Amino acid sequence: MNIYTEIEQIKKRGENAALCIIVQTKGSTPRKAGAKMIVLENGGIIGTIGGGNLEKKVIENALQQIKKNEPQLFKHDLLHQHNMCCGGNVEIYIEPIKKMNKLYVFGAGHTGSALAKIAQELDFDIYVIDDRKEYMDEIKTEGINKLNLEYQKILPTLPFDKNTYIVIMTYEHAHDRDILSYCIKKPNAYIGMIGSQRKVEITKKMFIEGKIATKAELENVDMPMGISINADSPEEIAISILAKLIETKNKK
Repeated sequence: MNIYTEIEQIKKRGENAALCIIVQTKGSTPRKAGAKMIVLENGGIIGTIGGGNLEKKVIENALQQIKKNEPQLFKHDLLHQHNMCCGGNVEIYIEPIKKMNKLYVFGAGHTGSALAKIAQELDFDIYVIDDRKEYMDEIKTEGINKLNLEYQKILPTLPFDKNTYIVIMTYEHAHDRDILSYCIKKPNAYIGMIGSQRKVEITKKMFIEGKIATKAELENVDMPMGISINADSPEEIAISILAKLIETKNKK
């Protein structure tokens, strides 16, 4: 078993879990520094830090840290705290496993493909979505998930949560608005749409008059998308958008 592979799978599945590592031992202990165990939100474990009452307490501590979403170092006296005859001391560092951030890029044009390529270097599980096969075929970067389907068909199948980043930049304003109208009600960390100021104002007017979204919901949409850096080329625009995603991610 490769525990790091397990961590990556947990992150991709968006599950809550914590990594427990023995960082120091003194005296007789079941396992030594470096031993690792993953505790899942349901109390299940992957690996072991030694079993017995120690492991039972570590699972309890890990479940608490998952709820708190913060790391902590715990010290254990095996004899006096856990009635374990080996009698040594163990220090265990528990850290919640951060969920993978999902990035949905609607539109595989020049800017969308540039954004996916650059974002691939960061902590994003990237999905590029477009109904144009020829554009999808141009994306060669490994690690990018390509969904070559019509927008209306793919949207109901996509999972959304508080770690989902949504970037809308298709080849038609109508597609952009349809995707926005669907996604604006879904949980997300970020949602943005590309376009001119005129496109943005028309979209806001259409959504409010059509009762598609409230003013407050529209204020949560980053449009026009990105940070203002006088970007010109697709790559520069992609960087301005990615900068906004990073800002949002790090504020969390």
